[in-house]
Amino acid sequence: MPPGGDAAAPSLGAMPTTDPRHRTGPQEIPRPPMHRPGRPAPWSHLAATERASVPLAAVLGAVTSRDRSGDAAASATEVSEFSRTFADAFPHANPAAVLVGLFEEAGEARVLLTVRSSRLRSHQGEVAFPGGKLDRDEGIDDGARREAFEEVGLDPSLVTVVGHLTAMPTVSSNTLMTPVVAVLAGRPVTTPAPDEVARVFDVALCDLLADEVFAEELWAVPGRHGADGQPGGEFPVWFFSVAGETVWGATARVLTELLCLVLGVPGPSSVGRR
Repeated sequence: MPPGGDAAAPSLGAMPTTDPRHRTGPQEIPRPPMHRPGRPAPWSHLAATERASVPLAAVLGAVTSRDRSGDAAASATEVSEFSRTFADAFPHANPAAVLVGLFEEAGEARVLLTVRSSRLRSHQGEVAFPGGKLDRDEGIDDGARREAFEEVGLDPSLVTVVGHLTAMPTVSSNTLMTPVVAVLAGRPVTTPAPDEVARVFDVALCDLLADEVFAEELWAVPGRHGADGQPGGEFPVWFFSVAGETVWGATARVLTELLCLVLGVPGPSSVGRR
């Protein structure tokens, strides 16, 4: 969550081995037998100088000028790929929110991330934003702040919400997750809840844009809808290799959308089809 060239993709018959840059550690990346390399990063056509620095002001300007609310996933045209790929997750999905917490250091916007505890029942060791399901009648912003406080001890009074990214369904937990973008009052002091969080770390957005950090794979799972809307069709899965971790799944989709928004390049709907 591609570019300047349309390099030929290998046929489905040639299944690559796992990219050694994508360290799995305690997490398990459930690559299906039918998977292959995808396209380059959406921003790879930009000169290195155009993505060498991402100040916080640029991020806030892009997010606040976005003309849609956090719950507009059903009508936003650019999320048609999400809708098709995850069509089976929409019915009766539980509302959830994650906090995309940003702060600036040395002139660079940085984002707060966690590594999920091995004590959890699912998604152990995966990189995630603080967040979870909303309580009954709880608002999206309040839910994101509450979850961040419960998971990493982030003081809600130091969190200023500035906008939302595209709400997206997640298959495994049957949730409709809204990313809540917020500014933190400087580098945060965090205290991870050990039953939920193994590690709290942060990365500069410009580091996510560096060469060889982003990778796309095209997966095909029998019975699951692909980007073409057909069961068993291919859908893109995105990865970032950064800070000694592999970021993928919903977290990578959120980061991909945010970076595309800031850079002004075509967003998630076109990443898998260039």
